[in-house]
Amino acid sequence: MGIAFHGCFCFPFLKTYLRQLTKMNKLLKFFLPVFLLAACGGTSATPDDEEDVPLPAPKEITVKVMSYNIHIGNPPSKPADYRDLEAVANVINIQKPDLVALQEVDVNTKRSGTTVDQAKELARLTGMHYFYTKAIDYQGGQFGDAVLSRLPILESKRYELPVTTQLGGETRSVAMVTVEKEGHKFLFASTHLDHLGPEDNRILQANELVKIVKNLPLPLIIAGDLNAQPTSTTMNILFQQLGSGCPAACPPTFPAVTPTRTIDYILLHPMNKFSVKNFRTITETYASDHLPLVAEIQLKK
Repeated sequence: MGIAFHGCFCFPFLKTYLRQLTKMNKLLKFFLPVFLLAACGGTSATPDDEEDVPLPAPKEITVKVMSYNIHIGNPPSKPADYRDLEAVANVINIQKPDLVALQEVDVNTKRSGTTVDQAKELARLTGMHYFYTKAIDYQGGQFGDAVLSRLPILESKRYELPVTTQLGGETRSVAMVTVEKEGHKFLFASTHLDHLGPEDNRILQANELVKIVKNLPLPLIIAGDLNAQPTSTTMNILFQQLGSGCPAACPPTFPAVTPTRTIDYILLHPMNKFSVKNFRTITETYASDHLPLVAEIQLKK
């Protein structure tokens, strides 16, 4: 009787006790690692924190740019009235650049054809967008600079580079476009400084170009025939505001056959927004009296 009575009295209590003990064990298993970690000066961890997952490297965004004084499409080995825009386009198409800065471009002139828009024709032959700006009126048409772009042209603008009238020479232009590649918006421009007057004209134009660059809202790549050697006063002025795209000494680009003068450049502003991955001249001596320049430039945030 005593054993039976004791078992009947304690069984409900025992079940309750065991349930509470099980709950305590579960709580102990959960909190014990936390208490031990805290005692050792650590912090609690979640499964996501147990391994450091490396972040993917940021994608490198590079543009390939070209500068080419096309000598109005007149191969230097041919007569002055001969034009071969297909040869110029072929040089561009082989390189497959994103952007091209063109200088010495005729539009509807007597010497190159009153119905021939060289900028438009080169855009057609290369399958690229284009923007042209006049430097001077010439023979019933215009002579100036152009940009070809494989990227859509979002905006475009012409700037004028003056000369001192008493010194002679030619007014020049800057053809500038806004483009975007994979979320990076930037400016690209083509220009050509005066070569007919004394260096005073180029100095004036260089100072005007510096003023333009200082007020730009976006990073700039500008390329062209500057008719100035690297150690000239003209280039010293420009290098104060624009970085050189040449990784070392800039190569000679003129004349195309056995070049001896460095007068074509690719310049950057500000330098910390770009990294030049590759820079070179293209050995092409038929289409123009200048060698084209090509650079692959990384865009930075």
